[in-house]
Amino acid sequence: MNPYPILQNTQRQRVSDGTTQPILKNGETSPRTLVLVWPQLGDFDSLEYAWWVQRERKQLQAEGLAIRAVGIGDRASGEKFCQYTGFPPEELFVDSEAELHRQLDLYSGLSVNVPGLSEGQKAWLNLLLMCAGIGSPGTLAEVFRGYRGDKKAPQLIGDEEVVKAPPLPPLKGSFFNFAGGRGFQRPFELATLRLRNMVEVLRHWNTYVPNPAYLTQRGATFLFDRTGTLLYEHRDRAILGFAENPSNPLSFLSSDRDAEKAAIPTNS
Repeated sequence: MNPYPILQNTQRQRVSDGTTQPILKNGETSPRTLVLVWPQLGDFDSLEYAWWVQRERKQLQAEGLAIRAVGIGDRASGEKFCQYTGFPPEELFVDSEAELHRQLDLYSGLSVNVPGLSEGQKAWLNLLLMCAGIGSPGTLAEVFRGYRGDKKAPQLIGDEEVVKAPPLPPLKGSFFNFAGGRGFQRPFELATLRLRNMVEVLRHWNTYVPNPAYLTQRGATFLFDRTGTLLYEHRDRAILGFAENPSNPLSFLSSDRDAEKAAIPTNS
C-alpha cells in the first residue's frame, strides 16, 4: 500500500504558527519529499532522528528535498522539541492522539493488559518491557552499540564540540579519542548523546509527553518522488529501531539518489 493518498489528505496543527494545514503543503514541487512519522516528541527515536536530519540539513536542502514530520504531542511539545533540536517548526506537525499512526497501520507497541491499571500506567509498563527488548526486537543490541561504538558509523561529536549531559561533566569531543580514536563512532559517544536527550526530556516531561497513553507507539519513514510514487519506506518495530541502517540512518537517501542517477540514460 502506498501511504501517499493518506498523507496527501492529512491535515494537522503546524508548530510554527499553530494553524491546521495539509502536512504536504508547499512540497509538491520538490523532486523528493521525506515524510517522518515520529512517535512521542519526547521519545528517544524522535530526538535522535531529528539530530541526524539537522546534521545533514545543508546537503538535503541543496538537493531540494522537502521534509515534513508529524510527531505525537501538542503545539507546546513541538515548540520545545524544535527549540532543543533545531528542527524547523514550519516542517513539524503534531498529532495529539496518534490518529495518523493508526491510519497508516504503524506498530502501536507492546500491549500487555494488566487489570486495574490506567491507560497511562499500562503504557508505562509496556514501555519498560519494550526497553528490555520484549516486543521490541533489536532494542538491547542498539543500546549496547551506543556504548561499544561502531566503526561503520561516522564520528558524531566534533573534536571541539562540548557536550553537556548531566550528571556527567561537560565533555569535549576530543575526549572520546581516548576511547579508540577518531573518524568513526567511538565507544560511549552515542550513549552520551542519548543521555543528553534523556535529561532534556525528564526535565520537561509534561511538555514533551502531555498524554502518556501513546508511549509505546512507533513511527515510520516514507520517501516519495514528485508524482507521489513511494521510493522508500521503513516502519519501526522497536524502540531505537527508527532506521533500517542504524550506523547511518539517512543512507537510504543516498541509495535512492544513486539509483536515480543510474536510471538516467547516457548519450553514447
